[in-house]
Amino acid sequence: MSLSAKVMSEMKEAMKSKDTIALEALRAIKSELLLAQTATGSKEELAEADEIKILQRLVKMRKDSAEIFSKQNRPDLAEPELVQISVIEKFLPAQLSESEIEAIISKIISETGASGIASMGKVMGLASSQIGGQAEGKVISGIVKKLLT
Repeated sequence: MSLSAKVMSEMKEAMKSKDTIALEALRAIKSELLLAQTATGSKEELAEADEIKILQRLVKMRKDSAEIFSKQNRPDLAEPELVQISVIEKFLPAQLSESEIEAIISKIISETGASGIASMGKVMGLASSQIGGQAEGKVISGIVKKLLT
């Protein structure tokens, strides 16, 4: 089942249960998917990697918003953002733990013979392609930086 079909199914359930926050998150996903699909000008489905990038961007936007609202002492605005994050994350692949990411990156560093911070771009490219949507780029870069210094 494609991501669009899964989102539509979840939207129907959210409408039936009158879950407005989940419905808002699902509509955002649907909107972003449609925008990305029409931007290419084709009628075909998006690649899974592109869908994951869109979902990760939506989660990041909501995390940033929730953080800002929390700093401004506005839990009434932060709470819906956090609920929307949990709704969107249902469609993302399972996230790797930091120790699993560190093991993958250590393997990449030993295979490429990378040393020093100058090799960070090379290692980041390989790590991002291998880990894909299973971890945030910020976490990956932090671990790469730690292992290369």
